[in-house]
Amino acid sequence: MSRQAPSDERVAVLVHDAVAAPSMHNAQPWLFRYFRHSRTFEIRADFERTMPHSDPDTRGLHIGCGAALLNLRVAVAHEGWFPETLLAPDPTDQALLASLRLIGSATDESALGALHPAIHQRHSSRYPFEEREIPDAVREALTAAARVEGAALTFPTSWHQREVLELVQEAEARGITDLGSDQELARWTRIDARSAGTADDGVPYYAFGPRKRGGKAPMRDFAGPRRVAGRDAADFERTSQLALVSTSHDDPEDWLRAGQAVERVLLLATLEGLSTSFATQPLEWTDLRWPLRDPLSGTGYTQMLLRLGYGPTGPGTPRRPVPDVLDIQP
Repeated sequence: MSRQAPSDERVAVLVHDAVAAPSMHNAQPWLFRYFRHSRTFEIRADFERTMPHSDPDTRGLHIGCGAALLNLRVAVAHEGWFPETLLAPDPTDQALLASLRLIGSATDESALGALHPAIHQRHSSRYPFEEREIPDAVREALTAAARVEGAALTFPTSWHQREVLELVQEAEARGITDLGSDQELARWTRIDARSAGTADDGVPYYAFGPRKRGGKAPMRDFAGPRRVAGRDAADFERTSQLALVSTSHDDPEDWLRAGQAVERVLLLATLEGLSTSFATQPLEWTDLRWPLRDPLSGTGYTQMLLRLGYGPTGPGTPRRPVPDVLDIQP
């Protein structure tokens, strides 16, 4: 007996879950199209939300859309459907990144659906974390979560971690004097209540976190050279717990896989009581991205650098209204 197709209202709820995903500078570079007759979603790139300077090949855009796709898969599985997913289903349509068809039941997707409570709990935390080590069992579970999505998660240690942090610092130093980086940061940040109150995208001032006074956490200062009234400074953790997400190849489908892996890791981390944030600075420079890779294997392409730990949960950031990103077709 076939299941009844979801109503338009339920479709909107599924997309509401999908768009809770993180994206570079919270640009939310995605669009969704749903076809009632085939019970199929299309996930499309919104190329009006690209960052030509920081993300010239749209790798970051694909990672963000991959994260939204993972959220959609989780939401669909939570509703009891099986999400049949295809990446890049039409090579002639570059904006069409993936399709997802609702079929059968999700008996084999219970682990995916179990992540659903974390979708709206997960927020990037740009606050200091505790000097408390993540247990090995949790690290292993996060590594397995990335592997399921076709990516590798590794935790750099000793000299490799020092090198990663040095690459972050180098990228931060370049950003200070790089006009293009500053212009894109200014476009996607809201430095006061007035600008934040009218925006449904970007990073608002209340999510910047404190200025880093000390510590080794790889924190981007979203304020840049701009002053934010009432913003405090704080000492961050002395020993950061970092994780690298990488893929075997480096094409758009790999970026989408990486985005799904990143979000699956983040959702599981949230359920495990961890807070998380991103450090994309060295990934925005071609010559700094390559040295991030695993020094033991010397292979793979680093797609994301994560900071994990125990600390305050970050505030929620605005999202574009579902009607602005969802088109429902017969």
